Amino acid sequence: MLSRFARHAARITGTLILGGFLGATLVRVAPGFGVDEAELDSRLSSQSIEAVRSSQPANEKLGAFYWHYVSHIVHGDFGISRSLQRPVAELLKERAPETAKSVALGLLLGWALGLSLAIAVVISRSWAVDLLAGVIGGMLLCLPAAVLALLFLIARMPGRLVLALIVFPNVFRYARNLLVRSAAAPHVLTARAKGLSNFSVLCSHVLRPAAPQLLALAGVSVSIGFTAAIPVEALCDLPGLGQLAWKAALSRDLYLLVTLTMIVALVTLVANSISDLLAQGLAHNSAEVTA
Repeated sequence: MLSRFARHAARITGTLILGGFLGATLVRVAPGFGVDEAELDSRLSSQSIEAVRSSQPANEKLGAFYWHYVSHIVHGDFGISRSLQRPVAELLKERAPETAKSVALGLLLGWALGLSLAIAVVISRSWAVDLLAGVIGGMLLCLPAAVLALLFLIARMPGRLVLALIVFPNVFRYARNLLVRSAAAPHVLTARAKGLSNFSVLCSHVLRPAAPQLLALAGVSVSIGFTAAIPVEALCDLPGLGQLAWKAALSRDLYLLVTLTMIVALVTLVANSISDLLAQGLAHNSAEVTA
């Protein structure tokens, strides 16, 4: 267990370093990077414009910038946002709780709806229920997060609910296929033939063997909800990290964009690692019980 934890920690650290470097590279080579709107002010003299340009991080070499950035992160300094003229750490502290609430609510509602419909399909064994749930899930899966956010904005509905509709079809499709396959196993048919109730069969013989795979899906759904929060918060005017990332992208705010890129990567990697470790632990315990 300790060796698996160490491997996951090493993978997270390496991916964060590489992801941050690649994020900084992409921002710096993007069109318009390093150009300040103040340079367009006709009232400024050539010396003032040159002073504005020299203050931009674009004049620092990429390797030197990233080394300087990482060395300051160790001490909790994420730099100053060029567009908002505030420390990045303060911006993250203010907006992270808003995004956490949005993602948590979206995951809770999305999982509740998706898993409930998947269980209903297994228990009812009705093609009509399966077809209806599949059509609804397929339609939502085809709609981009930005389109759903715009529809909710027009209807003046809470923007946080959009994340639930984004998570729901992914959870339903995978859970439905997984539970239907588990319900068709020979030992499940034997349990039903012996007269066990649907609830007992579902809990003991369908959900329990599928628990490791469902935990793996939980890790993936966290990254889905977190990345979908960017267009949802930007369009629905929710003051979270997603809206902050959108503003940073528009202004090509290097320090802010690199930090947000690393945060997204960290959340994704940590969620996947935790679900993987828990799934491996459950699978190991199930194998011991079977043996």
